[in-house]
Amino acid sequence: MKQIASFLVLSAIAAKAFSQEQTIKVNLDVTKPQFTVVKNNQATPVKNQGNSGTCWCFATTSLVESEMLSRKEKDPDLSEVYTVYNLYIDKAEKYIRRRGNTRFTEGGIQQDVLFSTDNFGSVPQEVYPGIGRDTVLNHDGEMETKLKAYLDNLLKSNPDTIPTNWKVNFKSILNGYLGEPPATFNYNGKTYTPKSYAEQFVPSKLSSYIGLTSFKHHPYNTSFAIEVPDNYNSNMFYNLPLNEFIKSVKTAVMQGYTVAWDADVSNKGFQMKKGLAKWVDNDDELKDFAAFTEKVPTAEIRQDLFDRQVTQDDHLMQITGIAKDSKGNEYFVVKNSWGTGIGPLAGYIYVSMPYFAINTISVVVNKKAISPTLIAKAGE
Repeated sequence: MKQIASFLVLSAIAAKAFSQEQTIKVNLDVTKPQFTVVKNNQATPVKNQGNSGTCWCFATTSLVESEMLSRKEKDPDLSEVYTVYNLYIDKAEKYIRRRGNTRFTEGGIQQDVLFSTDNFGSVPQEVYPGIGRDTVLNHDGEMETKLKAYLDNLLKSNPDTIPTNWKVNFKSILNGYLGEPPATFNYNGKTYTPKSYAEQFVPSKLSSYIGLTSFKHHPYNTSFAIEVPDNYNSNMFYNLPLNEFIKSVKTAVMQGYTVAWDADVSNKGFQMKKGLAKWVDNDDELKDFAAFTEKVPTAEIRQDLFDRQVTQDDHLMQITGIAKDSKGNEYFVVKNSWGTGIGPLAGYIYVSMPYFAINTISVVVNKKAISPTLIAKAGE
């Protein structure tokens, strides 16, 4: 996952999610369109991932927190650091078993968070914020380098037999950067383990979600492990024709669900500072960015950009709603994890449907938001 460091500022964690049926005027530099929110689902306050490549964790944790809100849990705030900690250990185990012939980085994708909850549980942010709290992940790249160097040296020094206690020193590095997570903790007057807390409060079993995508290099209506570097767990995605894919995401949002979205944002059309993302095909369109009419996206264009690795899995965010501009064009309302200080929407951005169609890698959504027919076809 490419670093988007210029935007990862350490602004305060704040901002309430937009309310439904709200009209928002976006403060753009050029022609100022007026957006009307058609539907916006509950979401927790915008967070800041700091200078780290952990957007996958923030986006999917936010999706889980939205589902906790729908279950009337009050102000859910889960520890992203707890997930990051445990998945570093999981990645290390796989790296050692495969003798270094797999990926070991700070990156990940949506299902990894759900996998972590299934296997390691969850804890509230207040219980395990990590060392430095909001700045805990600012040294994630430095920590990753040290962790990988330790693993590589372990493999080099032990070509035949790996010592059984190798995790002791590995965890020591993690603990030095993140702090050691609790085995048990008190919450609202009761004692929990991370697993017992997750069982009671966190509705996020991996089996309850489905990954969706749309690419032509695999047959439609089949599942495949999407070929992006951060898919270290070979998570599967059901492949839909482009129009059906977009329709499924819109339907999920209109039914009250949020979506964990993996996309390319390192392009000229993703303008967080303006609160707007549009598909820019040439520089002339930037001259009147807010007002220009986007071209019609096609599956062929989308596939070509992916094949040439113009489209990569840069960044993950949470789709919370749908809005329309004054011309009737639809946009997804998207919650980012770069803090509230960038752009006019306090950490949110409007993403046009053409931008979504061209730049999306994948989405993960609750199966209840998807038609039973599609779920049956997917064999889920």
